[in-house]
Amino acid sequence: MKGIVLAGGRGTRLYPMTLAASKQILPLYDKPMVYYPLSVLLLAGIRDILIISTPEDLPSYRRLLGDGQRLGVRFSYCVQERPAGLAQAFLLAKSFLDSSPVCLILGDNFFYGANLSLMLGQAAEQNPGATIFGYPVKDPGEFGVVEFAPDGTVLSLEEKPARPRSNFAVPGLYFYDGDVVSIAEGIEPSPRGELEITAVNERYRRLGRLRAERMGRGMAWLDTGTPQGMLSAAQYVEAMQSRQGMYIACLEEIAWRRGFITLDQLRQLGRELEMTDYGQYILALAEETDEHR
Repeated sequence: MKGIVLAGGRGTRLYPMTLAASKQILPLYDKPMVYYPLSVLLLAGIRDILIISTPEDLPSYRRLLGDGQRLGVRFSYCVQERPAGLAQAFLLAKSFLDSSPVCLILGDNFFYGANLSLMLGQAAEQNPGATIFGYPVKDPGEFGVVEFAPDGTVLSLEEKPARPRSNFAVPGLYFYDGDVVSIAEGIEPSPRGELEITAVNERYRRLGRLRAERMGRGMAWLDTGTPQGMLSAAQYVEAMQSRQGMYIACLEEIAWRRGFITLDQLRQLGRELEMTDYGQYILALAEETDEHR
């Protein structure tokens, strides 16, 4: 399975912060925002990842992430000249995907929870078909909405409905089989001229190949595309890390625990950042492992 991080757009909801920098490069507490969706892909065991962004911003992602070798993964990059809906990502990524199954995550979405790795692993293994998620919110009309039948199957999907049929929003995390490119190529632009991800999901639903999993208590999902959303997520990360002593979205740690890099490589990455608390955390992981050998 391959991964896509969609980090395009102009970030207009964050003006003036994003007038000179990509939204997903901005700091979310102690890390660039893009680290958080990347951590989700790594937790799912995905090592081949495409970053999609604007012509102006893509060089910043190359400088930040490189080719991925230091993490035992591979980062590729793709230019999005003009945003035309989330489903456009599959058309841009056609040659990268080469009919492989894929996980698409939005670059400004934040996920965290005790069962996150298990949930991601199960979704990645469900092939063929597509898997989306439902997260309970107070204002579902601001999101895409999924309606569940009593047996858990998907009854309907709506994009920002005036009268939502459920309180389950669809977060920006989607798993698809290798047919997603052909399905995306077959949908028509919406009245606002965009290729909607809801249309792709609806096509899978009509084919009887769409699954939706509920995200319940203990799972955090935040949209960090607004100043309030960024502040809420940063406060959440700070509180969790300060209280538990464990970092959220430490890519080096995840890569090591997943077996993408060795302990010695982890230690070297920590030394490169040893002047920061982030680097000291990585070095402490290596030292603790040495002590328990």
